[in-house]
This record gives sequence, C-alpha cells and structure tokens, in this order.
Amino acid sequence: MTKAELIASIGKEAKISKASAEKALNAFTGCVTKALKKGDKLTLTGFGTFSVSKRKARTGRNPQTGKEIKIPATRVAKFKAGNLLRSAIK
Repeated sequence: MTKAELIASIGKEAKISKASAEKALNAFTGCVTKALKKGDKLTLTGFGTFSVSKRKARTGRNPQTGKEIKIPATRVAKFKAGNLLRSAIK
C-alpha cells in the first residue's frame, strides 16, 4: 500500500476528505518522528510500540572489493507489533 492509498483508505473509513486524512497522517508521522528523535517510546495499546535502539559500531565488508570497512554506531527506529495486531494478521 502506498501513502496515497493509505490516505484514501483513512478518508473512506473515517468519512472525511482526502485532504483532512492527509493532514491527520502527516500529523501522526510528525509526532512519532519527534518522539523518537527525543529518544521517547510511543505505545499504541493493542497496535504496537515505536522505539529507538542503539546499534553499536561494527566492522563490515565491501561486497565488491572484500575490503573491511568500519560501520559507525547509529540509532535506529524499531516497531514491535501489539497483541491485537498480531492476532489480526494470523
């Protein structure tokens, strides 16, 4: 599903215009981004949890040359599905 398809689906489900659905989706993604940027965890009960995890620096290999490269430490976004979401897709 693309973002446009998601916006259309939200608009249809909530019986609102596509413009309003797009504003709501953009507001949601903006709030999630701000929360994760601060290092907070965002939990939507039954749906899932968005969180930030730290990945340590490590050594990797360039697949073309086989030469070792250093991969720096970084922060990554994670999502863990909640019980209702897991049971809905079984």
